[in-house]
Amino acid sequence: MKKPAWVVEKERARKAAAAETVWLFGLHAVRDALANPAREKLRLVLTKNAADRLGEAVAAGGLAPEIVDARKFDTAVPIDRGSVHQGAALEVRPLAWGSLAEVCAGGAGRPLVVLLDRVTDPHNVGAILRSAEVFGARAVIAPARHSAPETGALAKTASGALERQPYLRVGNLAEAMLALRDMGYVLLGLDGGAETTLDAALADRSGRPVGLVLGAEGPGLRDRTRETCDILVRIPCSGAFGSLNVSNAAAIALYAAAAHQE
Repeated sequence: MKKPAWVVEKERARKAAAAETVWLFGLHAVRDALANPAREKLRLVLTKNAADRLGEAVAAGGLAPEIVDARKFDTAVPIDRGSVHQGAALEVRPLAWGSLAEVCAGGAGRPLVVLLDRVTDPHNVGAILRSAEVFGARAVIAPARHSAPETGALAKTASGALERQPYLRVGNLAEAMLALRDMGYVLLGLDGGAETTLDAALADRSGRPVGLVLGAEGPGLRDRTRETCDILVRIPCSGAFGSLNVSNAAAIALYAAAAHQE
């Protein structure tokens, strides 16, 4: 009996995901990945200088490095030219954090998550992962499509947080938001034109798990995402220029939400 087309497509997607690999680069990102027992490590390429600087991490990581001449490094590994690799690159499988419910309903950290609506810049997402780790959030959540995947640039900006901070890519962001609401989360959508301030919304909902929803710079939150939020909130700004970079807005919102959960 012939399998339905949707079953075949799902199996293909599963196989593709299983075969996917990521090249991490830079001393900090490679060191933290080597130290992470949950990371499946495939290939380690280092210059002699990087190998010396990562000596303990390489020994603990259990993967024999390939030592290459510094002048040939850019052609030895498939990373973008101009990347600040510091002579260190590691091929890995993406991390599997578990389901939304496993991570967000009772996982480690505060009952606090960040949801990103089509934030595609890996540097912004990396910075947000770093802030999420600092303020003890349980997860950063983004749609599987039209968002920044795990990349070397994201990992380098995250400065090690990618190895420790759950980054969940979901099939449908609005459905994930509804699932979080069923877990008790209140969903606060950040919008510069909202009437309610973030601090006021947090004060009125003290004791509740919080989901902070941020959109891409420029387009902001999509209509369905806005409609799925419980309330739209703004970060008060002074002067005529009232727009923050999305990673800066996330850091401020995380600080405020964590303070209300103390």
